[in-house]
Amino acid sequence: MIKKFLIERCSWILLFLFTQLLFLFIAYIDSAIPLASVGYIIFLTALIFIIFLAVRYNIETPFYKSLKDWEGSLDLAGIAEARSPFEKIVKNSLADQTARQMKIYSKNRLALEQKKDDLLSWIHEVKTPMTTMHLMIERLDDEEAKARLAYEWLRIHLLLDQQLHQKRISFIENDLHVGKVPLEPLIVKEIKNLQSWCMQKGIGFEVDLQVDEVLSDDKWMAFIIRQLLTNAVKYSEASEIIIRSRMENGQTVLEVRDYGRGIDPKDLPRIFDKGFTSTTHPDQAATGMGLYLVKKAAKSLLIQIDVKSKPGAGTTFTLIFPKQNEFVSLTSM
Repeated sequence: MIKKFLIERCSWILLFLFTQLLFLFIAYIDSAIPLASVGYIIFLTALIFIIFLAVRYNIETPFYKSLKDWEGSLDLAGIAEARSPFEKIVKNSLADQTARQMKIYSKNRLALEQKKDDLLSWIHEVKTPMTTMHLMIERLDDEEAKARLAYEWLRIHLLLDQQLHQKRISFIENDLHVGKVPLEPLIVKEIKNLQSWCMQKGIGFEVDLQVDEVLSDDKWMAFIIRQLLTNAVKYSEASEIIIRSRMENGQTVLEVRDYGRGIDPKDLPRIFDKGFTSTTHPDQAATGMGLYLVKKAAKSLLIQIDVKSKPGAGTTFTLIFPKQNEFVSLTSM
């Protein structure tokens, strides 16, 4: 800050040095002016000027230091009190800008909330005809048509479910209810929902749960499992999907392993990025949101996600659940 202050006051310093040199020059060329006396005066004025700079530094810099450390939020409480007229202009301008931004923020937030509510309402409205459609499909006698329609129905259902959770993810902290979640019924339910798709692709499941309960939120845990199983089925063909749970270093570990086409090494670091889809096997229908939402939900639930994959050899998603005492922050939300 000292360097910046001196640069800011460079014109003052140059003006002072110029006047002192001018006095010396005049005393040098005019023999009537004693050079020693002028030198003494210059020494005193230089000392006073240095003291003046030090005093001004302590007066002026606190405001700008606080402005530099200010996080740019809408709260101006962190900015020091303005003393000089220029500082007051800066602070008043910031206050006016902040007030305008607050109004814009509130307006946009209300509009966003309204859009979210409208979309959620629409999704819930669509669920009624979707349920009716599912019942109608179940009553069909033509097994081939039944299987095709069930698959298309499932695709729509999964897209609606993903959209629903995408809108809820921003407020997940308000939607968490942490408790003991039994894994087996949750996994069996999600497998059953994917049954028509799995039969069409010749995919089976092997479930081996050494640990049958985890501390988590049942709704969001079901969503995470649903997305991982959907991905596994989507990129597999005529193979097994293995789901295992175990204890490791005092933590529950859940694995979902498929033997599908795998993930290219260059894509692996980006699979949780919003909107990212495979570069080696582009899928026009993919939204690139599934794993992004999984990562965000897992982070809120303190679940670590590890991914291992080899092209052509399948992919393994590993969920590492937190220890019980780590849930204090979650249960206190």
